[in-house]
Amino acid sequence: MNYEKILAEIKPTKKESEIVHKIATEAINYINKIAKKEDINVETSLVGSIAKDTWLSGNSDIDIFMCFPLNTTLSYLKEKGLFLGYECSKQMNGIAEEHYASHPYLTSHINGYDVDFVPCYNIDSAEELKSAVDRTILHTNYIKKHLKDAQKDEVLLLKKFMSEAGIYGSEFKIGGFAGYLCEMLILKYNTFEKTLKSASNWKNKTIIDLEKYKTAKMFSDPLIAIDPTDKNRNVGAALQREKMAQFIIASRNFLAAEDEKRIKYFKPIQKQIKCKDVINQFKDRKTKTITMIFDIPDVSVDSLHPQLKKTEQSIAEKLEDNEFSVFKSDYWSDEKNIGVFIFELNVYKQNKYYIHEGPKIWDKESADNFLAAHNDDYYIIEDRIVLNKERKFKTAKKFIKSILTEKNIHAIKVGKNLKDLIISSYEINNVEKLLKDKDLKDNSDFLNFLDDFLNPGQLLKR
Repeated sequence: MNYEKILAEIKPTKKESEIVHKIATEAINYINKIAKKEDINVETSLVGSIAKDTWLSGNSDIDIFMCFPLNTTLSYLKEKGLFLGYECSKQMNGIAEEHYASHPYLTSHINGYDVDFVPCYNIDSAEELKSAVDRTILHTNYIKKHLKDAQKDEVLLLKKFMSEAGIYGSEFKIGGFAGYLCEMLILKYNTFEKTLKSASNWKNKTIIDLEKYKTAKMFSDPLIAIDPTDKNRNVGAALQREKMAQFIIASRNFLAAEDEKRIKYFKPIQKQIKCKDVINQFKDRKTKTITMIFDIPDVSVDSLHPQLKKTEQSIAEKLEDNEFSVFKSDYWSDEKNIGVFIFELNVYKQNKYYIHEGPKIWDKESADNFLAAHNDDYYIIEDRIVLNKERKFKTAKKFIKSILTEKNIHAIKVGKNLKDLIISSYEINNVEKLLKDKDLKDNSDFLNFLDDFLNPGQLLKR
């Protein structure tokens, strides 16, 4: 297949590239100027996909790393790193906000682009690693050294294919393939198509070991991609098993398709999602769906999503434990103001009684104590003493409301920053009532979330 038309759409134009590199160069030069003036010992460099020339058009986050000597204290690195970032942002008329990874960094919105100012340690090898971000310099240098010019286009094709399949991005929200992992795949298999052909035959615990370190036995992940700059690290550790499986299926579907259909894999699926259609689909499933909308804390996206997932999954588990069978559950957030949990239930309403199991009759002491406590209400099932007990909560809604209180919330695993906000702000609705909220019914991202919830797997085929 000829990919020239696709590459023409996804490669940055000459003008776009010039603008991005001009911003990066200006930022680096100004930081170096201020560092010299303030006698701050730091080396500044452009890293990430822009430095490696493997970035997709329109996706140009600019990563400026400020590398401090290894003997620098962490407190000094944080203080001076943020100082340099703020000074540069101010000089370039940017709007700056702090974020936190292993330590604070700054993101500034400059001329329509996001520029990350990240302090790190100036390391030459993984053995010198002092913080998680330090390795980015090593990754950038490795890819620049080993990736051939012709392979850069292959990386772009792979990234775009994964992006449209919903599996590109290693952040928790997605759990997919990191950009560095995509570059490693092209180094391993040489071209985009060869990567897909190999992936279509991947097995569990597939190994990619570019430097032949032979340390794969250290890991048990579905994809083991040994970091060529660190033999003790698996680049595929953050990749969710489900996302790896989706890539395998998407690869098989792509390879089985004619060229006309293959082109569609590089474009978003066009959807005309209407609230009425979404509501009708939920009704057609003959299940009962509960939604929860609540305020979210002012924390980083990297911190927010794990907390939302943890809480949603814990509520779903508790529903199951109490015999409210969960068909499916998930979460969504606008990452600014609100979060939404959705629980689709096979069983929403319970009968009045449940069977409460006591001890087996062979344990006479336990049996006698149980019988003494429950009078004549017991009976026997096989060799166990049981009795009928009235349920405290006969609907899933009442059960959820019971645990989302100061008294009972300890019964679930809830994100540390979510606890108080969920208790104080949550509202329980059905889908139809939820979609009367103007901010949600007009939110294309939320409607896409509901559509994907109802119709999973759309992105894997065309």
